[in-house]
This record gives sequence, structure tokens and C-alpha cells, in this order.
Amino acid sequence: MNRGNDIVNKFQNYLRLEKGLSANSIDAYMTDLSKLMAFMGSEGVNYGTLGYGHLQQFLAQLHDRGISARSQARIISGIRAFYRFLMLEDYIRKDPTELLESPEQAFRIPTVLSTKEVDDIISAVDLSKPEGQRNRTMLEVLYSCGLRVSELTSLKCSDIYAEEGFIRVVGKGQKPRLIPISDVAVREIEKYMYDRGQIAVKKGYEDILFLGRHGAALTRVMILYIVKEHAELAGITKTISPHTFRHSFATHLLEGGASLVAIKNMLGHERISTTEIYTHIERERLRKEILEHHPRYRDYHKNGKND
Repeated sequence: MNRGNDIVNKFQNYLRLEKGLSANSIDAYMTDLSKLMAFMGSEGVNYGTLGYGHLQQFLAQLHDRGISARSQARIISGIRAFYRFLMLEDYIRKDPTELLESPEQAFRIPTVLSTKEVDDIISAVDLSKPEGQRNRTMLEVLYSCGLRVSELTSLKCSDIYAEEGFIRVVGKGQKPRLIPISDVAVREIEKYMYDRGQIAVKKGYEDILFLGRHGAALTRVMILYIVKEHAELAGITKTISPHTFRHSFATHLLEGGASLVAIKNMLGHERISTTEIYTHIERERLRKEILEHHPRYRDYHKNGKND
């Protein structure tokens, strides 16, 4: 094994053992780092001789290949993490990423469902099907607790504290947190546990809450399919994903008067700046309400400016 591969493997172990990142996050880091490694190979440089000018050239190539600003920013984040690791381990004495700036990204407000749309999606579940109660429970928990998909797939039966009204989830960086769970979601879980008891559970999945028919945990792709299927059945035309339930959870909390700090803690965000996206959603919603219902704006758009 050459020195470069050895260092990459050590970096991978660092992400897993020291940073506590999930397998999906580590895979993303490795995929992005492989792009830089391929570039270094083509330029005849290595991690020790790579300079700021090389990095600018690398980013220019990414842009020319049509890679979005958002994806470029993610790749830059991964490269910075790699060079911080190299500095920590004394492989290098100067970090070439210090002056590296992420590209400007267009601000995008995430899609949010109304409470009626959430209810319609959950009501679209066919409870006569063997997986019906599971799907209904899963959608209810997604919305009631604002979980990430990875948190939903790894949620354990032993992490449900029904009497106390909380669930325990393990988020990014393997950080655990307690989240309040609604009485509605608790009742759905209790109903689902009967159906779950009829499944032959595979070894290693005995404590996983949401199981497929073959007794293993549901995959992220399967959950995406379930969400999209029931959104279509409910007549929802918005482009949504499981994460839309998380955005909706946070937005509805903010609308109900919850503080950003409380929402940050429930979502498991590291920085309050990440949570502040929901204030933008709320402002945009209020703007639309004004444009649709205030007589001055409504009449302007109905009759035209110069009528």
C-alpha cells in the first residue's frame, strides 16, 4: 500500500472514530476526496506539494464540468477537513485551504407542507395492507419528531419512552438527543407494535423499530418511495422527500411560537445559523399571505397597475 492510500485510510478511520460520522457521511467525504486525488494525479502533485493555486485550478475544473455551487461547497468542506487532519497528524506544516472560499450559492427556501397536506398524506395510507400501519406510524413519527431519514431507520424500540413522552435518537456525529413525541405518534407506534410482532426479525435487527417484510431495517430509498407514493395518493404536487417532513416540523413549531433555540435542540443542529433558515420560510409565507389577501396588493394584481 502506498503512502497516499495509507493516509486516506487513516483519515477515514479518523472520521469514523474521532468525529463519529455515519457511514453515509464518510462515504460522501471519500467520494469528494477521490476527485481531488484524481486531480493531483493528473497534475503530478501530492497532498504535501499541493498549493492554493492548484486548488483554484481544481475548483475551476469542477465548475467547467457543470458541478453546482452547492456541490462545490460540499467538496471544499471535505477538502478542508482532510487538510485539518493532515495538520493535526503533522503530515504538513501549512494548510493550503486556509484562503479557499466557497462559491456563492443561490439561496433556496426548502419546500414545506401545510398541516392539512401532512394530514392528507398520512390519511392516504391504506391500513388494510400488511405494511399500512407501519407506513402510517413512520410518517407520523417523521412529522411529529422532525427526524432525519438516518435517525428514522436506526430508531430503536428501546428508545421509545412513551410514558415520559420522549424518544431518544442518535444524530450526526453520533450525538444522542431526546425529542418530545406527540400522543398521536405514541398511539400509532402502539398499534404498529402488534403488526411488528408478526414479522420474523433478522438477527441484529431485534431492537429496530421500523422493519421491512423480511425482518430488516428499512432503507433510505424505501422510505423515500413510501413518502412519494403517499404524497401522490394525497394529490400533493410539490416535490417532496422525507426531509420535507423535517422542514415542515420546524416551520410549524416556529409558527406556533417555539424559539429558535428550542427548535435547534430538537433538530440536533450544531449551529443556530442552520436553524435560522426557518425564519426565512416564515417571512416568505407571510409575504405570500399579504400578496394574496391584502386589498391593495390583491386589487393591484387583479386589475393591473394603470387601470
